[in-house]
Amino acid sequence: MTRVNLDGLQSFYALNNARQIPLLGLGVYLIEPGKATEDAVLWALQAGYRHIDTASIYRNEVSVGNAIRKSGIPRDQIFVTTKLADRDQGYHSALEACELSLEKLGLDYVDLYLIHSPRQGAERRTESWKALQKLVAQGKVKSIGVSNYGVQHLKELLGSNPTIRPVVNQIEVHPWRTHQEIVSFCESQHIAVQAYSPLSRGHKLQDPMLIKIGAKYSKSPAQILIRWSLQKGYIVLPKSSHQDRIEQNADVFDFDLADGDMSVLDSFNIGYVSG
Repeated sequence: MTRVNLDGLQSFYALNNARQIPLLGLGVYLIEPGKATEDAVLWALQAGYRHIDTASIYRNEVSVGNAIRKSGIPRDQIFVTTKLADRDQGYHSALEACELSLEKLGLDYVDLYLIHSPRQGAERRTESWKALQKLVAQGKVKSIGVSNYGVQHLKELLGSNPTIRPVVNQIEVHPWRTHQEIVSFCESQHIAVQAYSPLSRGHKLQDPMLIKIGAKYSKSPAQILIRWSLQKGYIVLPKSSHQDRIEQNADVFDFDLADGDMSVLDSFNIGYVSG
């Protein structure tokens, strides 16, 4: 069973380009732009989070940027991710889309820029990756990666002998969808796995066995799921717009799931897609 050294919200993962990314981040998917997003990001930063994950299609990049400035925390202490939308894939369109995201965020650079999905076909995937590499060279992006890529898409990208390899693949991962083939391939290629929807979007939080494991550790089902991801070695991105849950989701560094309980959670896998 994988063991990882975790030191609270200051726990980091070393990416394959030697940069560090906080292991726990706040996802802001489906949080309304404006006050809802600003509050969520501010609450997270006040609670000690230093990793915020947004995307152009979430429509809340402006609000994320406003919250970062309001927090008073130095920019270099906050890891910010955004993503290239499907509609913007292609070389020139990707460059323009990143510029627009930076403008909306009010930032000079983002720490991580991802191709949001592989759905636009091989040619546009290839052109988009060339654009992302140029953005790194320009200093507008520190690291680049992909999201929702399957093994075949990753092999295509790596087989093109890119100047820069992807540092992460962000995919839906939780005990009901373990994506073991993709995870194993990413691990073999030193590509970090980022787990989005790690709480199954709340759909499985009432699972009796999950609740039973939570009771054993005096933790909520959500905390158990986050801890499972952390012990798997994943970068985990729970989403919430509620202050108490944002704080609770970060309270996962004071216990360790036993191997037997990790195995039970692994056995939940049914390929369930939450969204």
